[in-house]
Amino acid sequence: MYQLSNEQIDFIFNDIRARGVEMESLQNDLLDHVCCIIEQNLEASGNFENFYNNTIKSFYKQHLWEIEEETITLLTFKNYYTMKKLMIISGCASVLFLSLGLFFKFMHWPTAAFQIILGIALASLVFMPLVFTLKIKEKQSLKDKLVLGLGSLVCSALAMHVLFKVMHWPFANLLGMGAMSLLLLVFLPLYFFTGIRNAETKVNTIVSSVLIVLGCGLVLTLVRSPKAGQLQNQRLTASYLRNEKLLSNERIQVAGTGDSKIKNGELQSLGQRIDATCEELKRFVLESETGTAMLVKDAGRELYLQDSWVKDFFESDGRMQTKLQQLSTDWDVYLKLSESESPQSQTPVFARSVNDLKEERSINALTTLIQMQLFVLQNQKMPIAIR
Repeated sequence: MYQLSNEQIDFIFNDIRARGVEMESLQNDLLDHVCCIIEQNLEASGNFENFYNNTIKSFYKQHLWEIEEETITLLTFKNYYTMKKLMIISGCASVLFLSLGLFFKFMHWPTAAFQIILGIALASLVFMPLVFTLKIKEKQSLKDKLVLGLGSLVCSALAMHVLFKVMHWPFANLLGMGAMSLLLLVFLPLYFFTGIRNAETKVNTIVSSVLIVLGCGLVLTLVRSPKAGQLQNQRLTASYLRNEKLLSNERIQVAGTGDSKIKNGELQSLGQRIDATCEELKRFVLESETGTAMLVKDAGRELYLQDSWVKDFFESDGRMQTKLQQLSTDWDVYLKLSESESPQSQTPVFARSVNDLKEERSINALTTLIQMQLFVLQNQKMPIAIR
């Protein structure tokens, strides 16, 4: 068994301090560990310096002061390993749920939306904050911490943008454009000029910056430009106005006959009520969409449909929700009565029930309401309804 001298103990102590360990308690702990290892494993005639150098290297990967940093982290951040495990679990869970959700979505299986929402929420609200919290401890300079913080914020914002878009929640586009602007105008310049000055990270910084720009460019190519959006709105409005013109012409023809072919008074009365309810719902959608019930030039500007989701309109007006439910009930009764009066009648085919109109976009909802009115008017001209 080797016996250390006082000079050798002082040498070990001074070397530990010279290697960057400044905490006195940690210096003493390392000194005790190293001395015990040497005295227990070094032969009496062995070479102290060689054995010591090999022993001290087993305490670190690159530098001995790394032990002090990890010790400080553990003392000030006692839940470090728990949070690290939670970060890994939440990251893997978010990928799993998102992948399954997308697969279920492509297959049109149930729970697809729930899994997608859960995956995105875990990534943006749990995984990314934990990554930021754990990684911020490893950064020394304020610039590195700022870059990491901005990167985490941008990633969370982009994930939430996708979630808002999938759920048709308001401000989805605003959130996405804000995150993209922050990424390209703030994060990217700061990340690029911070990393390119360091020779060790220069190449990675350039490659990562190019990938970020390419990724943003690919995403923006899928985004409809303001001009394209305006042209799309013009086409939707023109389609709606053409349908309204057809409805108006049908009214003129029905009024010109002067005699309805429908002899069932209940069916005729119900048809008139459906027509009036459809008109009221159309005015409601138009006013909610454009601010006016008539799509005409207003103070030198033209008003266009915006292809919004009418669910947002109905959720803010309980009276109109009741009107829509009543229309759904009246429509089912009307179809049954029209079929009983004319067994050969062919009822119109709609992809969804009338009450589900609130889940459609404005142009689709308006088109369906006009088609219902046309069906009622055509029933007044002939006993056999037209598909």
